[in-house]
Amino acid sequence: MTLPAFITAVLALLLAPGPTNTLMAVAGSQSGLARAARLIPAELVGYLTAILPLTLLGSRFFAEFPVAALILKFAAAVWVMFLAIKLWSRAQETDGMGTVSAGRVYLTTTLNPKALVVSFILLPPMNDPAFAPRLSAFCALVIAVALVWGSAGNLLSGGKPGKRTQMVERIASVWLAAISVMLIVTVVKS
Repeated sequence: MTLPAFITAVLALLLAPGPTNTLMAVAGSQSGLARAARLIPAELVGYLTAILPLTLLGSRFFAEFPVAALILKFAAAVWVMFLAIKLWSRAQETDGMGTVSAGRVYLTTTLNPKALVVSFILLPPMNDPAFAPRLSAFCALVIAVALVWGSAGNLLSGGKPGKRTQMVERIASVWLAAISVMLIVTVVKS
């Protein structure tokens, strides 16, 4: 895969709404772009925590142990549903439960199914000379996309928390619940 094709594929994947992007948008909505930007290292480390071992193990591991992939998907579905419930609860409270934490962004990103696609489809094997440049490009794209989603959340809230932030949190909660249900359906169908 050429570098432009890799960048296009990664952008398409990362820009798609998902659990991590939802949290970044909520963080931007709750506390502004500067706060959301401070969560980017947690997102990067979360992706690397998932991608590096998966790339090292390769798809052969999941081919040999298909139950492991199902367990990973189920764990992701449970975590995403937990986030959906927390966001819905927060949107109902007047004083709020606090901002999106780095720990939540890290765990959500580590369990994000997008890491599987990056590991098994988009990145070359670790012993390929193109691996390091592609991984570097991926990291740069993660930063850019996180800023886009944080900015979107900030714009939706009008730059200050309040009623609009509640609306963003409710929409995010419903979206996360839908993602969780879709993941559970794929686990059950498998």
